[in-house]
Amino acid sequence: MIRLDHEALVAEQQKQLTSPRRQYSLSARALFAVMDLVYGKDRDLEKFRVLEVVARVPYMAWESVAYVAMTHTSRRTDFARRVYDRALVARFEQDNEQWHLLILEELTRDRRRTWLKGRVLPQLLAVVYYQLSWMMFVVSPKWSYRLNADFEDHAAHEYAHLVDEHPDWEGETFVSGFEGDYGSYDSLADMFRQIGYDEVVHRQESEVMMTSPRYR
Repeated sequence: MIRLDHEALVAEQQKQLTSPRRQYSLSARALFAVMDLVYGKDRDLEKFRVLEVVARVPYMAWESVAYVAMTHTSRRTDFARRVYDRALVARFEQDNEQWHLLILEELTRDRRRTWLKGRVLPQLLAVVYYQLSWMMFVVSPKWSYRLNADFEDHAAHEYAHLVDEHPDWEGETFVSGFEGDYGSYDSLADMFRQIGYDEVVHRQESEVMMTSPRYR
């Protein structure tokens, strides 16, 4: 993913704070409503950790479908190559979301969390979202890409507001065991701005694929 400097990160955050959200699908609105019901409407780091548990699964679903497709299209070289390229992109984006999750896990490791809300429900949400993304992709890839674009747009806006609500993070150093993988930043605020920008990039990628004649 593209790493931005402080000025660019602040500019991207301000863009998310002032830009309108996508017109979310019914499926996306239902998912957001469930998360608000279970974890509250406040922007809490634990809720963002759960968000990142769920965020990975569309890319896992797309990668799975792609590899199944390649086993049945090996004689159609051009098509198999396009499917393989999409699998690589899905894997890259999945890994990026995984770093987000690991960092959120690290930041919330000292918090007490219940077995149900902390472990069981996030995994249940992830399984349901995986199955929905997988089935949508099989029926019409555009539907699955739209759902992901909605999810990533929501995440990008929420991260922008999260940073805005914590001005103290501007002076807090970002220290992590994953700096070598995700990068070093001037502050905790900039690290979260970068995560928010990553979500923007994921949303844009899904929006491009929604209109691609190869995958509609």
